[in-house]
Amino acid sequence: MTLEDETRTWIDAARQRLREAEAPPRMDLIGRVEEIGDGVATVSGLRHTKLDELLRFEDGTTGLAMRVGTGEIGCVLLSHGTGITAGSSVRGTGEIIRVPAGKELLGRVVSPVGEPLDGKGPVKAETRQPIERPAPGIVDRDLVTQPLLTGLTVIDAMIPLGRGQRQLVIGDRKTGKTAIAIDTMINQRASDVICVYAAIGQKASSVARVIESVRTHGAFDRCIFVVGAADAAPGAQWITPYAACTMAEYFRDRGQHALLILDDLTKHAIVHRQISLLLRKPPGREAYPGDVFYMHSRLLERAGKLSQELGGGTLTALPVAETQAGNLTAYIPTNLVSITDGQIYLEPKLFYEGQKPAVNVGMSVSRVGGATQAKAIKSLADTLKLDYAQFLELEVFTRFGAMVDERTARKIDHGRRLRAVLGQAEYAPLPLSLQVALLLAVHDGKLDDVPLSEVGKMREAMRKLLPLKYPRVAAEIDRTKQLSDDARSALVDAIEACIAELGGK
Repeated sequence: MTLEDETRTWIDAARQRLREAEAPPRMDLIGRVEEIGDGVATVSGLRHTKLDELLRFEDGTTGLAMRVGTGEIGCVLLSHGTGITAGSSVRGTGEIIRVPAGKELLGRVVSPVGEPLDGKGPVKAETRQPIERPAPGIVDRDLVTQPLLTGLTVIDAMIPLGRGQRQLVIGDRKTGKTAIAIDTMINQRASDVICVYAAIGQKASSVARVIESVRTHGAFDRCIFVVGAADAAPGAQWITPYAACTMAEYFRDRGQHALLILDDLTKHAIVHRQISLLLRKPPGREAYPGDVFYMHSRLLERAGKLSQELGGGTLTALPVAETQAGNLTAYIPTNLVSITDGQIYLEPKLFYEGQKPAVNVGMSVSRVGGATQAKAIKSLADTLKLDYAQFLELEVFTRFGAMVDERTARKIDHGRRLRAVLGQAEYAPLPLSLQVALLLAVHDGKLDDVPLSEVGKMREAMRKLLPLKYPRVAAEIDRTKQLSDDARSALVDAIEACIAELGGK
């Protein structure tokens, strides 16, 4: 066949394909930008746009329609949109914003819209899910029955968490809130919990420190980091917690267990206030719009435990909030306290005195986790919180120089050793067996004759001794989360051996 014949054959085939091709009518909705600035654009000409619809600008930037009026639309940009000017065209997509979700995200650092930030190439996720999803209904939920161990003795013993709980971590700036979240993530390296960390408005250096800490001490390949950094567009920061929650729900919906850390919701509320004022929504208390409570409640309500018919998966939320000068009665802190199932309050005074974690036990509470607390700890910590609170009151009383009787002096010495046991270094969560051993030593008064300066050395000695000489006992406690009589006797022997070794030195 000649070249002319081949060309004629190809043309005939092309004409046939054109005749058979179907070209249904399509209507493109095109608007124009009226105003642009501070991460917010005012758009006209898109009369059929719905609330929360995704809009696409001519330079490829995407935005979210957050205010829909009869004549114009208030759109929040999801990136800086430096190529957008007044008069630029914008199209309605008819879609809501979706983010990738799936096991392919494990071990990755991504933006709120799922773009890679770790230089490992594009994310090829199994599915894309909307960032706004309804919370499970009452009939779809089950009782929270499984403990979530943080590795921090002061929390696991006195403010325990359960899988499916929403526990607020709150305190002033630089008091160790993020450190508690990091230690909790690190402690899941030996569990089946998948961790999702959402950085909302954080400095790049702070986010890098969190990622490196988990990479060094934890199971990085079972974590997802969603970063809406401080230099990101306000819209990207605003969707960060919702995107991270959707990524965590993927595992919950498949019968697995996930931990969602939101660091922090105070910055998220500030971004929401900034966007709302730019969109000319009416301000309320402290200039926050009236829907700020609903914004956070609809997010945190997505945490919980699903019923066995739906797989029994759990999503535990650990939101972080910042207070100013310890003011828990401010607008956002009170909102979050009322939404969550308890709070861990970090007190600046304790932090500056060197007590770390600086948890104020009296003002911290867990309304759910006590029912799920590991039985090995519960048997030793039933009166621990009350005893510790009484010790703190007695210690304050003695600071005035008042004379105390011998019984009170013994109680104060016992409390100081308990406080030394509750203190922990950063990035060093303790396994359950070691926590049980330390609490048993305090419970039985074994540390009352140990010099206060030696309690830390005793803890380190126990950390080395248990897996070396009592591996079966430690493994049994970590697996069953119970303290049998034989295990208790073995732990007493280990405690006495450590104390004797310290006395010999």
